[in-house]
Amino acid sequence: MSETSFTPRVFSGIQPSGGLTLGNYLGAIKRFVSMQDEDFETVYCMVDLHAITAKLIDPAELRHNTRELAAGFIASGISPEKSILINQSQVPEHAQLAWIFNCIARMGWMGRMTQWKDKAGKNAEAASLGLFAYPALMAADILIYHATHVPVGEDQKQHLELTRDIAAKFNHDYGEDFFPITEPVIEGAATRVMSLRDGAKKMSKSDPSDASRINMTDDADTIARKIRKAKTDPDALPSELAGLDDRPEARNLVNIYAALNDQSLEDVLKDVGGQQFGTFKPALAELAVEKLAPISSEMARLMADTDEIDRILAKGAEQARVITAPILKRTYEIIGMVS
Repeated sequence: MSETSFTPRVFSGIQPSGGLTLGNYLGAIKRFVSMQDEDFETVYCMVDLHAITAKLIDPAELRHNTRELAAGFIASGISPEKSILINQSQVPEHAQLAWIFNCIARMGWMGRMTQWKDKAGKNAEAASLGLFAYPALMAADILIYHATHVPVGEDQKQHLELTRDIAAKFNHDYGEDFFPITEPVIEGAATRVMSLRDGAKKMSKSDPSDASRINMTDDADTIARKIRKAKTDPDALPSELAGLDDRPEARNLVNIYAALNDQSLEDVLKDVGGQQFGTFKPALAELAVEKLAPISSEMARLMADTDEIDRILAKGAEQARVITAPILKRTYEIIGMVS
């Protein structure tokens, strides 16, 4: 096979399952924004087809969640002028390529996915086929754009490895270097933001305690209050990174400060080493309000006019299909389908 040159292109998405959190922002969206100004074309997606794999969602709730997630993207700085912003189900090539990949992927590959095991649990026979095939749809999401890079969290790294396997098998089986072997982008001080109530647990919108997370819709007073009440330990902050070992709550708050302030953990600790949390928490609260409250306000404005969001997503779908339709057409030609 001759080596193919692919346009540097980023794809990533988030499920519109409701309740965008600080973890989503620092672990994903903030990186999405910065990649707009690098040497990539950028495509960002509300993956609503993925949102129904575990359970059916009330239709009105799914529509609301999709628009709210889009509002969060835009309010955070994802520009429809710089990036293609889409709702997955409005670009049918995602699902069409997913079927092809269902036929390329092997059952054994899918059965080894740790998220399948975690989500299906002991009642796997009652889980949906969509949940089992979720990674093939994720591969299609990425490869329908010939995306060369995907910013992902550690929990999605295995799925991206499967995407690479599917691309490699397709290319090998059909003797054509058609799909890129996509590279993961995993970096940043807070790629994994933890609960404010338990530093050993990931910050989650499904946690029953609202105090465990900062929601991107929280106002300034709520943000500040949650940080002031965040769980900590009685010791002063260390001056060196090793001093955060076995101190998960301290590490989490320092991670959050570093990510919000675009600093390394080492630089933050040089500045705050020796401080008690009674001093550090107010500084973190002030920084968080400064960075997050404007996003919350802009999200509220956008959600007051969902027609604006719908126009942006419709335009994004048109732009996306300029890329995806020819890639799907060529995929069919390679396979031997009449298109």
